[in-house]
Amino acid sequence: MKTFRVLKLLILLTAFFTAAMLPAADLQIPETANSDLVMKATSQNKDNLNIVWVVIGGVLVFFMQAGFAMVETGFTRAKNAANIMMKNLMDFAVGSLAFFLIGSAFMFGKTAWGLIGTDGFFMKVFESAADWNWTFMFFQTMFCATSATIVSGAVAERTKFSAYLLYSCIVSAFIYPIAGKWAWGGLFNAEAAGWLGNLGFCDFAGSTVVHTVGGCLALAGAMALGPRIGKYNAEGKSNSIPGHNLVIATLGVLILWVGWFGFNPGSTLAADGSIGRIAFITNLGAVSGTVSALIAVWIILGKPDLSMVLNGSLAGLVAITAPCNTVTPVGAIIIGAVAGVLVILSVLFLDRIHIDDPVGAVSVHAVNGIWGTIACGLFNAEAVLGTAAASTGLLYGGGLRQLGVQLLGSATYVAWSFGIGVVMFAIMKRTMGIRVTEEEELKGLDVVEHGNDAYYGFQIFPNE
Repeated sequence: MKTFRVLKLLILLTAFFTAAMLPAADLQIPETANSDLVMKATSQNKDNLNIVWVVIGGVLVFFMQAGFAMVETGFTRAKNAANIMMKNLMDFAVGSLAFFLIGSAFMFGKTAWGLIGTDGFFMKVFESAADWNWTFMFFQTMFCATSATIVSGAVAERTKFSAYLLYSCIVSAFIYPIAGKWAWGGLFNAEAAGWLGNLGFCDFAGSTVVHTVGGCLALAGAMALGPRIGKYNAEGKSNSIPGHNLVIATLGVLILWVGWFGFNPGSTLAADGSIGRIAFITNLGAVSGTVSALIAVWIILGKPDLSMVLNGSLAGLVAITAPCNTVTPVGAIIIGAVAGVLVILSVLFLDRIHIDDPVGAVSVHAVNGIWGTIACGLFNAEAVLGTAAASTGLLYGGGLRQLGVQLLGSATYVAWSFGIGVVMFAIMKRTMGIRVTEEEELKGLDVVEHGNDAYYGFQIFPNE
């Protein structure tokens, strides 16, 4: 055994000294081979980092479902809390399946006249072993679910649960994907781009595609349903129906705010240096909307109403979503400030014309989705940011072209989503019905629709 160890040591020493005596060139990996290996490893690491970042962004967007559920629940009455939670759960579940089976093909399939995808149903448009395809599919599904859930708050407290499920399927399978094709159809395959994308329409993360579409559908739904019982008296005067838990609503807004840091920066679809800038610009839009809404509501109503200021935060976030990659910090502050005032004026106007939107979804998403889209044509400052040779915003010397494209795109999306929403809700109203009975509405949807009581044991007057 001792002899074996000595022999092993001699062999190792011989190998060491032999290697030391060889010319250095004999030990080096050829320069070209070494360079290829480094480039391949670097490229693989970059791809993996992109995947990790976009998945994280998608998870943050999914977390927004919790925010929406809490905002809507807090802004409405306790007797409908379980119903709202169920709607937010199921529009995500049903919508994800609808987008998988049908919607993804309409949005990212081979384009017909730049209007609609024609192949790739059951998500076969992504069918590949490539890791990125699954990542892209996951992220886009989260966006589809967000657009569908916007309507929930506007139709709260009086909608049949079965009708809401059908609506969620239709929006996720047809309405949102077709709208998404026009601006974002080329994200996965440039040859599948839609007509607005080819015109240079600017909607980086969805002020139009997600929020204007969802907000206009919300308006159509609220109009079709009519106001809640007791919202307006015989003389037409508006009666306040306060939400039961502004603490939950505030937490919901803060959760949505966090989620927006995945919504906007995640839309880079790459882990590059711009994500920090986009996150910063997003936050500026949000805080500016919050402060301007506070000032506006304090002046108009004489009190710093918490629910109005919370909607100001969301309005700023919605408005900055389209231009978050193309505007300066000063532009973001202006865009957010205008959004905060617009949401207050819009909420008061809709109430005046008897459109009952319990959570302000139309004012937050439709009105400020439109404003954010138009703002691109005014404030885009690509040359200032160093992302392009010339800026496209009118106020930065870009002329009227981009503003014209933005106005055309916004008008098209409003006409599409509101028009198809009016037709959809009208057909559902005549066939299956979309509103619960007066007795059911007064008793509360938790008990009559689900047999649940969200706060059983915590209420002085239970729903039973």
